[in-house]
Amino acid sequence: MQIRTGDTYDPRVVALLDHHVAAARAQTAPGSAHALDLAGLRAPDVAFWTGWDGEMLVATGALKTLSARHGEVKSMHTLQTARRRGYGGQMLHHIIAEARARGLTRLSLETGSWDYFKPAHALYLAHGFVACGPFESYVEDPNSLYLTLDLSAPERE
Repeated sequence: MQIRTGDTYDPRVVALLDHHVAAARAQTAPGSAHALDLAGLRAPDVAFWTGWDGEMLVATGALKTLSARHGEVKSMHTLQTARRRGYGGQMLHHIIAEARARGLTRLSLETGSWDYFKPAHALYLAHGFVACGPFESYVEDPNSLYLTLDLSAPERE
């Protein structure tokens, strides 16, 4: 997979992101969905990437800077027909490496707690993320799972 800076004006990217936001919101209780829309991904504190297999868009991922030392994983999504091929892991590895390169010492994320999100939970746990409490502006919510990764710890392979 080739990872590129994401173009939020490319119609292929827009279509995959629209699907990601709609699917996440359909699987989450009202008021508990936190997926970024296109405007959110265009914010100056967000770096956004796309993953390509040839000319086919297969994955997206973003890093939102919360502070000089803390970042948040956002907009992780793999095309349904491209799942279980390692693309999500490659994108997450890229985001972790970018966070480290930017001097961040903590990387966190919020995802849904429902069964639909279990594959995402497995991915994040396999990359060293551990459960944590709400961070930034999040609040306790039984529909959310909060995870964090200590970037000062040795890198996992």
